[in-house]
Amino acid sequence: MKLLQGIGASGGIAEGPVYVIRKKQYEICRKQSAGYDEERGRFETARQLAMARLSGLYEMAVSRAGEESAQVFEIHRMMLEDEEYLDCVQEGLEQWSAEWAVDQAGKQIADMFSQMDDDYMRARAADVEDITRQLLSFLSGGNGEDLGEFTPVSDCPVILAAEDLTPSETVRLDKSRILAFLTAKGSANSHTAILARTMGIPAVAALGPELLEVENGTRAAADGTTGTVCFSPDQETQARFCEKIEEERARKERLERLKGLPSVTRDGREVRIYANIGGPEEAEFAMEQDAEGIGLFRTEFLYLDSSDYPDEETQFRIYKSVVERMQGRRVIFRTLDIGADKRADYFQLPAEENPALGIRAIRICLTRPALFRTQLRALYRAGALGPIGIMFPMIASEWELVEAAEHCKSVREELREEGIPFSDQAELGVMIETPAAVMISRSLAKHVSFFSVGTNDLTQYTLAMDRQNPEFGRFFDPHHPAVLEMIRITAENARREGIRCGICGELAGDPALTELFLEYGVDELSVSPSKVLELREKVRSIIFD
Repeated sequence: MKLLQGIGASGGIAEGPVYVIRKKQYEICRKQSAGYDEERGRFETARQLAMARLSGLYEMAVSRAGEESAQVFEIHRMMLEDEEYLDCVQEGLEQWSAEWAVDQAGKQIADMFSQMDDDYMRARAADVEDITRQLLSFLSGGNGEDLGEFTPVSDCPVILAAEDLTPSETVRLDKSRILAFLTAKGSANSHTAILARTMGIPAVAALGPELLEVENGTRAAADGTTGTVCFSPDQETQARFCEKIEEERARKERLERLKGLPSVTRDGREVRIYANIGGPEEAEFAMEQDAEGIGLFRTEFLYLDSSDYPDEETQFRIYKSVVERMQGRRVIFRTLDIGADKRADYFQLPAEENPALGIRAIRICLTRPALFRTQLRALYRAGALGPIGIMFPMIASEWELVEAAEHCKSVREELREEGIPFSDQAELGVMIETPAAVMISRSLAKHVSFFSVGTNDLTQYTLAMDRQNPEFGRFFDPHHPAVLEMIRITAENARREGIRCGICGELAGDPALTELFLEYGVDELSVSPSKVLELREKVRSIIFD
């Protein structure tokens, strides 16, 4: 029996035979260019073939995982049109072969992503590598695929293992033949992990090179929640995993029965349970989990996945797709939250000694009003198709909120004069994530319809600790009395002014705190889609004296 510990990337438990995929390896030699025009022509041909293939993968993804999940292939297509990437390749073509130029450009940009602080941006390195492999396949006379033939050791479904799986590979695999995905590399934030979650397949990432030494046909038991995988389990271990699988099946059935039921305590108090999503591909999953709306849509992914500022139409199409997907359930959009650990080069933000306390979020929006107004126009237009909320992050002063609201009013007047349909009913809200916002929350409440407490940053700023620093350990305590008191004050001031108060940070999904939050007067809890039904079950078990 052998045990490997990785990262849980998609929840669920699976037991069965392992099948290890051996990918084609490309040996890229540093070969002199046969001439710039010839190499450039070869590269352009490969690029066009890759673009056409991505269109096909998009359609396949729509049918297998939904339109929103398919957006990853639109992002890949945008990468193939990215000027920075193309310039990097063109520079290499002046001296070297197309293969070498593509390989080096891919490594350079993937390395840039992998060194970023933000988990989401680090995971984008895998997308660059996916595109690079497709181009190299076409340049070598292939068809853009390098998985080889997927031929399991028997007709039964298998636990599929590989060094890594790209989105283009994942979406092509027959879901009915896959019990789980295991990868030596990867992360829980990769687009492949997102696809696995959307397809409902357990997945464990970052298991290390030992995974590739496992022989095909070896039985394994994998836990996609804890990231634990046991190979050649003894009878006792196998029985334990089978028991867990049965418990998981029973749990899912129990939670499924909660769909369509109200999130209400046993004594009749109603609570709204929303979902947090980081991109449009997760909206469908939120609906599948019966989220009562979207409590936090992180709009910055649009900027982080672009090589230039996304224009109004691009943003409108994304926001529109999410509003339509939610079928009349409210979607709360957080306005641009770039800065700190989320950076895009084209913003040309100044180097800062402490970026977490620097120019970010609403501070960028108010100092670059054209950028802010473009986003607001797209949001108000999307609001014509369903109920939305617009939430401002990192508010620390009342004047910031007043100025942001004035921009909203001005944008509405512009759209009305231009005869463009828009929502005049979009609610405004504040994300409470600074101690300053807590202390002036009663004043802020006079200008908005709702608060949403971002407990991740609120904990960081209250305790004066970088939440991404793993060295803090037990010093970084989200349950700290000061943090809980900040939430209580916010909820109390919201209630005094007659507005709603929600929580959208990690603490919202902590069942140990649910009853306390309801005692504070919290009306809404917004969590990852996979936690919606669990939280509903918790709420329905509570009774107040």
